[in-house]
Amino acid sequence: MEVLTTGTKAVVTRTANRRSEGPVRAPRQGGVRRAVWVGAFLAPAVALVAALLVVPFAVTAYRSLFDDNGITARFVGLANYRSLLTDPDFGRSLLNTVMWVVGTLVLPVLLGLLLAVLTHSVRWGAVARTAVVIPYALSGSATALLWTYLLKSDGAVNQTLSAVGLGGWQQDWLLHWPLNTVVMIVATTWQSTGAALLLFLIGLQTIPAETIEAARIDGAQGLQMFLKVIVPQLRPMTVVVVGMSIVNSLKTFDIVWLLTQGGPGTASETLALTMYRQTFTLNRYGYGAAVSVVLTAVVVAASWLYLRRQVQPQRGGAA
Repeated sequence: MEVLTTGTKAVVTRTANRRSEGPVRAPRQGGVRRAVWVGAFLAPAVALVAALLVVPFAVTAYRSLFDDNGITARFVGLANYRSLLTDPDFGRSLLNTVMWVVGTLVLPVLLGLLLAVLTHSVRWGAVARTAVVIPYALSGSATALLWTYLLKSDGAVNQTLSAVGLGGWQQDWLLHWPLNTVVMIVATTWQSTGAALLLFLIGLQTIPAETIEAARIDGAQGLQMFLKVIVPQLRPMTVVVVGMSIVNSLKTFDIVWLLTQGGPGTASETLALTMYRQTFTLNRYGYGAAVSVVLTAVVVAASWLYLRRQVQPQRGGAA
């Protein structure tokens, strides 16, 4: 019995040792193998991003260190960036860009959210949503052509105001700053609200019906239901919509160029339009590259700060 017991203990001990050694080696080998496979799958995407984004940005940043007119290029270091700080046109375009960011966050995002909630569960909701989404299908040039017809001095808006006895409200809508920037933000809101509406509708469809029903049983309704139940449930989609709005507003170009070309003078220019004018109209390639670097830095910083602030509370809650 003692021999048998001793032998059994030896077998059990050897088995335990093998089991204890096996799991130590297997995860390491599996981890390395998994890392290799993940790297192989990610390599084409990383290479594509590097080729299309990182390399062009590096070339642009390098070119911003030169006084380049397309014929001769002279290294000037950070002189182009110092010039930006004292350039009133750059300051105005930066202010206009901030106005675009604020306007496109307050108007399209808020309107898209409200319209999505109001039309989500009513009979006529599909008709209302279609009317809002159709402008989103139009190109920027078509939108600009339509609003030019509406906002020019003898356009539809001024004629309508005169016809209803409000001739004193007639304006040269596109000829004075900041009015021209405000009406262009309104025009963009008319076109882009449909995108926010569709995304928020997708978010509403992901809210469990049990959550809404439980809130109703607890007495939540109307504004309380909207603020305490619906808005928190739409947080993931709101992050997407707001992030897209920030990035799109920071690089606004087409609607401004087609309606005012940045005028009068340079009063309604955004950073993207200033970059275009300096580079392709004035042939100041180094200065235009500096504006491009600043614009890229602003877009990346704004996106990172916003996403970081939105993701951190979720991580804290998960922890």
